[in-house]
Amino acid sequence: MKSRTAAAMGSGKVEKKQNARQNPRNNRKPLGPKSDIPKSKSKKKKKTKNNNNHQNDTDPIETKNKTTVVTGNNSNNARPPPATPRQQLSYFLSQFQSANGVQLSSLELESIKDSCILDVSQESGQDVMRLEKYIKEAFGAKWKEELCEGKLIGGKTEAGSPAVLVVATSALRSIELLRGMRSFTKECCAVKLFSKHMKIDEQVSLLKNRVNIASGTPSRIKKLIDIEALGLSRLSLILLDIHTDVKGYSLLTLPQVRDEFWDLYKNYFHQQVVQGDLRICLYGPIPNGNEFKVKSLELADG
Repeated sequence: MKSRTAAAMGSGKVEKKQNARQNPRNNRKPLGPKSDIPKSKSKKKKKTKNNNNHQNDTDPIETKNKTTVVTGNNSNNARPPPATPRQQLSYFLSQFQSANGVQLSSLELESIKDSCILDVSQESGQDVMRLEKYIKEAFGAKWKEELCEGKLIGGKTEAGSPAVLVVATSALRSIELLRGMRSFTKECCAVKLFSKHMKIDEQVSLLKNRVNIASGTPSRIKKLIDIEALGLSRLSLILLDIHTDVKGYSLLTLPQVRDEFWDLYKNYFHQQVVQGDLRICLYGPIPNGNEFKVKSLELADG
């Protein structure tokens, strides 16, 4: 009997242990009602939940701050405003004096007005097709007669004497700039004045006809003027391409080309600018900085 009782008691203990293992929840201590939970813990849970929500949703305050930072960076990197005609003239004359080692007299400076600059600063990008509008305005009511007429008029027009002369660093840029004047060259073809793939004899032959627009490089232009093939009697506007190339050089900064240009300008164009007979168009962005603060460079009002 005792052994049976002991066996039964032993089996009861085993059953209890097995039940405890099968139902682990029975071993947990009751936590009591929710009201017994400390408030601090419940707040922490709420904060954690809110933080998770902010990570998933866009916070309008954070977005505003980010936008402000980006805008600030853009304003720092923004392109400076276009140079005024006065600034353009100041820059050009400072380059002239620096390259030639000369100081213009006060009389010369007083004679050079801001109006000698044809302002195309609003179109300083690479879209040459917009040049037509400004060139047309520069010639006023006579633009068609001066820029489009294809016949020589006795006593009025001299053969080989363009009204517009484009000066660029290379043959490629010379051709590119002529694209912006196609509507003017339907009846009177533009003449290309550069050495690449063109013999000087060919150009001399072309200059025996009426020429309204010509485009080329400084060295070849000067050579054709020197041999009296290219005339200047009708010249009203010189368009200078001052866009920089991939290396950062332009007509006024590329060493050899720069020297050739200033030699051309000094010998054939400067006096006409001083007299008010010739206008300059600086096509390209003007450097923004100390170039405008030239000592003793006081320009007269236009």
